[in-house]
Amino acid sequence: MTTMTGSRLIAEMLRDYGVSHVFYIPAMLLGVLAEMEDMPVRRIMTHGEKSAAYMADGYARASGRPGICMAQQIGGSNLAAGLRDAYMACAPVIALSGGPAPAAHYRNGYQEVEDLGQFDAVTKFNARVERVDRLPDLLRQAFRAATTGAPGPVHLEVQGPHGHVAYQSADMEPLAEPRFGRLPPFRPVADEADIGAALAQLLQAQRPLIVAGGGVASSDARAEVLRLAEALSLPVATTLNGKGTIPERHPLSVGVVGSYSRACANQAVCEADLVFFIGSRTGGQTTVDWQVPPRGTRVIQLDIDGVELGRNYPNVVSLQGDAKATLARLLALAADRPPTDRAAWNARTAGLVADWRAQFEPLRASDAAPLRPERICKEISDLLPPDGVVVSDTGHSGMWTGAMLELTQPDQRYIRCAGSMGWGFPGAMGVKCALPDRAVICFTGDGAFYYHLAELETAARFGINLVVVVNNNSALNQEIPLWDNVYPGKSAANARVDDLWRMRDTNFAEVARSLGCEGIRVTHPSELRGALEQALAMNRPVVVDVVSGVDAFAPRAWIPGGTGGY
Repeated sequence: MTTMTGSRLIAEMLRDYGVSHVFYIPAMLLGVLAEMEDMPVRRIMTHGEKSAAYMADGYARASGRPGICMAQQIGGSNLAAGLRDAYMACAPVIALSGGPAPAAHYRNGYQEVEDLGQFDAVTKFNARVERVDRLPDLLRQAFRAATTGAPGPVHLEVQGPHGHVAYQSADMEPLAEPRFGRLPPFRPVADEADIGAALAQLLQAQRPLIVAGGGVASSDARAEVLRLAEALSLPVATTLNGKGTIPERHPLSVGVVGSYSRACANQAVCEADLVFFIGSRTGGQTTVDWQVPPRGTRVIQLDIDGVELGRNYPNVVSLQGDAKATLARLLALAADRPPTDRAAWNARTAGLVADWRAQFEPLRASDAAPLRPERICKEISDLLPPDGVVVSDTGHSGMWTGAMLELTQPDQRYIRCAGSMGWGFPGAMGVKCALPDRAVICFTGDGAFYYHLAELETAARFGINLVVVVNNNSALNQEIPLWDNVYPGKSAANARVDDLWRMRDTNFAEVARSLGCEGIRVTHPSELRGALEQALAMNRPVVVDVVSGVDAFAPRAWIPGGTGGY
């Protein structure tokens, strides 16, 4: 044991866990930040607690390491709100906030609100640090909780509005457990008998199909999924979190399934007689509220979290284990099996994909001005480097990129907002911090970009050199049909009501330049490719402000008995 301050202990432990960035709002654990002065840990001061949480979240998803965010006591509620997306996306984030000192409890202490309970719904582990000598074991527990099983956020409330208890000294050992500094710390393999039963089901099925989810990315199991698909002639759909598992021009790829999807993927999943969900929670967005696949479809599910097995679809086989390790064992069992003839099924799914492409390719190539979002996605697809990363916001941004963006190289990645509008830009900043040598392109709408616009200054100050493509239609146009429904007989585009969803025509390129970044405005499709090439070559934070049409609506999800399309 060594006598040291809590500040020194936290700094050493974060360093030894491999933390490279801390995202924070002052004034929280200032002694820790000071102790990091000579450590390889970059301290990123943001303009808001939610932004700090979103950056830590993006960092975690891109790196596979826990992202660290911090805020003083008064910012606790904002920090908790920022963890919602990480919780929904199963991202390992560790949040540290201040808390009231015991002497202030129940006495109307300055800025005192009971924050701890606000973190319960958005964390796997939520605890108070009330003594300096509890810091070592609770920090270790935070890393364990964040990374084991299904990953997720955790929170420690460090006593004192600014975490003052860390200024105290005690005999402590700054022992880190590097195993829990990245995903996955363990690779449990599903039961051998269950793996054999799953293989038998896959071999017997006439129309089997894989749905690859975000757990594939967490487990780094993309190669195993592709090998299994090719070995057994299995078409592959992905969830939004799983997009990029298989190159989207691969003959077995059918696209993204669910609410933000391609019709061909939903159709293929609904025609399958066996669906193998890998690393997917089979939630409402992935299944269009449990309609895709229809009830009664036979399902195999592989997940590291046993409580998810059979939650939404009764499983014919449940596999609890790490995706990469379990698929490796499944592949080994399948190695001696004779090839399976699924030419008719593969031709059917390929035909569905071809039909979808024929329907939407004219829009992806459209020369209309204002621009079509499909064209924006095509140009990003064509110019994305072989190891480039696209980060998408939610709503229309997720719909456009989920369906229209094409990842064609094995090392390209897609990381998307799990539902919190405005996450995309700060989330992409965190991704760029984790992957500084790779091109990172954020696709966001103007409505979402407004949320955390001030972080442009942060990007400029710290040289976080990402490219932000703003689909700028000067509106929340996804809401137009909703307003049409509550104004029967009238169009929401009527001048008397369009202020309910329309915004000013803002030139975000000028805004970016005013905050220290570069900015390029695009008003015609002929300008877009050159603007993206220029932005990617600048090695600066760049906003590409693309003026798009307010009447461009993303396709509705195809469901059984429905038509999808526009």
